Amino acid sequence: MKTVFVTVGTTSFDELIESITSPETVQALTARGYERLVLQVGRGSLVPAADSCPHVTLEAYRFKDSIAEDIEQADLVISHAGSCLESLGAGKSLLVVVNDKLMNNHQLEMARQLHMDSHLLYCTCSTLSETLRAMDLSVLQPFFARTAQELCTFPR
Repeated sequence: MKTVFVTVGTTSFDELIESITSPETVQALTARGYERLVLQVGRGSLVPAADSCPHVTLEAYRFKDSIAEDIEQADLVISHAGSCLESLGAGKSLLVVVNDKLMNNHQLEMARQLHMDSHLLYCTCSTLSETLRAMDLSVLQPFFARTAQELCTFPR
């Protein structure tokens, strides 16, 4: 079963959970052949019910000791920028959803740099369904681990 894993890490990003479970986004996922959606919702206030997304099998939870198994089983990982390195290290196709409501948004800088290196795709919640419909995962290149200092130093 073709699976999408969505993670917000230990934070709260309700807008992403709302966006990924919207009818428009679920339709974009099913059009690409995804049948299972696993959500790690973190500290957010939303935990969607299993029957809230027609045409996909939905599982949602707050936290696990490790999300490595969910990442490994996923065909596509959708993550906020702070949770992206584990997915990249596992060699998974990754779509980063930047929280554009944050001030001094370092997430956007990191996503742009990794996108320019063809390691991931990125969008915001408002462009998520459009990005899913148009994305070409075949352009993504494997990620080779860098030092934390390299990842945190962005060209200005």
